[in-house]
Amino acid sequence: MSAAATPRPSRTLRLLVVASVALPLLVLAGSGLVAFRTVVESTKGDMLRDMLVAESEASAAFAVYQLIAGQVASILGNASAEAIERQEQSLHARLAQAIEKAPQVQAVLVLDSAAHPLVSSRTYPINHRLDFADRQFFQALRSGREATYLGTIVIGRLDGQPHFIFARRRETTAGRFDGVIAVAVSPDYFRAFYDKLLLGNRAITAGLFREDGAVLARYPAPAAEERAAPPHDLLMAAIADNPQGGFFRGRAGPDGREQLIAYRKVPSYPVYVAEERSWASVLAAWRRLMSTHLIFGIPATLGLLMLSLLAFRRSQREQAALAKAREAIRQREEAEDALRQSQKMEAVGQLSGGIAHDFNNLLGVIIWNLEMLQRRLRDDDPRLRRPIEMAMKGAARAATLTQRLLAFSRRQPLEPKPVNPNRLVAGMSDLLRSTLGERIAIETVLAGGLWWVAVDTSELEAALLNLAVNARDAMPGGGKLTIETENAHLDEAYAATNGGEIVAGQYVLIAVSDTGVGMSKEIIAKAFEPFFTTKEVGQGTGLGLSQVYGFVKQSGGHVKIYSEPGQGTTVKLYLPRLAGEAPAAEPPTRAASASGDAARETILVVEDDEDLRASTVEALVEVGYRVLEAADGPAALRVLDAAPEIDLLFTDVGLPGGLNGRQLADEALRRRPQLKVLFTTGYARNAIVHQGRLDPGVELIVKPFTYAGLAARIRSVLEGKGAARS
Repeated sequence: MSAAATPRPSRTLRLLVVASVALPLLVLAGSGLVAFRTVVESTKGDMLRDMLVAESEASAAFAVYQLIAGQVASILGNASAEAIERQEQSLHARLAQAIEKAPQVQAVLVLDSAAHPLVSSRTYPINHRLDFADRQFFQALRSGREATYLGTIVIGRLDGQPHFIFARRRETTAGRFDGVIAVAVSPDYFRAFYDKLLLGNRAITAGLFREDGAVLARYPAPAAEERAAPPHDLLMAAIADNPQGGFFRGRAGPDGREQLIAYRKVPSYPVYVAEERSWASVLAAWRRLMSTHLIFGIPATLGLLMLSLLAFRRSQREQAALAKAREAIRQREEAEDALRQSQKMEAVGQLSGGIAHDFNNLLGVIIWNLEMLQRRLRDDDPRLRRPIEMAMKGAARAATLTQRLLAFSRRQPLEPKPVNPNRLVAGMSDLLRSTLGERIAIETVLAGGLWWVAVDTSELEAALLNLAVNARDAMPGGGKLTIETENAHLDEAYAATNGGEIVAGQYVLIAVSDTGVGMSKEIIAKAFEPFFTTKEVGQGTGLGLSQVYGFVKQSGGHVKIYSEPGQGTTVKLYLPRLAGEAPAAEPPTRAASASGDAARETILVVEDDEDLRASTVEALVEVGYRVLEAADGPAALRVLDAAPEIDLLFTDVGLPGGLNGRQLADEALRRRPQLKVLFTTGYARNAIVHQGRLDPGVELIVKPFTYAGLAARIRSVLEGKGAARS
């Protein structure tokens, strides 16, 4: 047969041959596209997770820098440069204390209006002739354009270490520029954070950038490259298109290779976090995935189809994993928000405690002298007596406010005793009814078999009364107040989502609920802050809930608010269960009177505040005691050795001269075992108070105290009838 007669393949066969080649190619192309999208979306998901965590960390860190700058501003007040230089040693110590719990902060530096350093947390004494006028942060703040400024990486002139500056402007009372408070931040802190976040993967680049593209911290670049790095132009272009964050591709880095870059704006600060992964690594991951497809998919179209389905299912698993990662990030953000709130409350508490301590000394002098005027004023002179009485009322109100500040800051000395919460709540019923009025119905739901707790009874009663008064104010038209008790168990999961400072275990729950107007989430977030109130001016101090918060935290417990607008409010107090058996009831003790023969007794008063010491000595002499005095511990020991007739040592806890009040008392008792000791303090000192509780056997009267209160307290200690606290 000739060649012309050879049969040609049928049209169907040709189509089948073409289809046998084209169909696998189409399937391969489709599966390749699905795999490529899967790899890209998975990579973006990983980068998004990293960005959310890095953004949260940066936001928390800059909040700390801002809080430290504000705390330093509060410490300095309106002090002049000359006053700051005179107090340089004490201010150096206070600044060092302010940053000791912030490891990312290298130092705090205060400059005067001429750019010369006044005081530093790192260096004492500081070289006041140094000049920082060429620093960008000083020039920007001096020009008055900004209240705060974030600088770029520079080498410190005091320690030679690289850092960037978070600076705040100081002004005189007249509003003129008076210098700068500069917080120096080490970029090593952020490099260590990125190393941990990225599990040491140095193929991934991460960084912290100023909004103008300047590098603040970069991983894994060393410090020298980090300082020399130019602004990130690609990042700047992306920010111009989408200021809040996103993804983009571009050529970046010293080698100019194409990168996949993710970035996010840190809320409230001119800072961005960014992460870069090479596009080659994304393609390599896709090729690895496609190699699996090719090995098992080339033999047949069915194999390619099955692998496509496998890629689809893998994509679904990746999406599910990404959803889980986002949920984990959300839970972590909630926990971090709770932790930041706790840290903020702790910082505000420390500041409030220090202020309250200083005011207690001042109020002590005021109250003493007003009482002295009252005692010496003639009864027939009402024109003078009425102003003095009004001044005493004002001083008493100020003393109450400082005690509430101490309660919030957890600096008040507590005297915990075993308490049956059901009995305490039932015993307050009449007081609550008389306080709340007839328009508020009160219901108590008391659980059977309720555990006992160890708390300060008076402070718990004050906390419940504060909550009841707040509930009354939230129900102006009347309503219902419910107080419930029950046994509760807080687990590890609950503790982790509430700041991590709660110890999982058994608690007694006291819940106070009302049917009032309720609170929004924004108000709940600020409800425990001192002086925050939604009431009209003059209707409240804003310290009631702060006092409740401080008391519960100092007692080792937990407090939580549940509320919605229009749905009422429930405040839950969790108090730790008392370990062991419930104690038997103790017979009531008789309070000691202020009377007694004071003429034969000698008291040694040790107080570093000269005005308060003079007032105290004068009052005790007026009672009839023989009084000796000293300003510090060493002087007191010399007086004690020279006067064997001393019967009682009355000493402040915080003293200068190398000996605090507790150390002085220990040494005095070693020399004179029969000596009586009474302590006084404006707030809880570690020397006599540990974990918020007075040390066993300690006799204490809290500043500010009255003439009658001190006389009665000293009499009770001399007669051996002292209680643990006045």
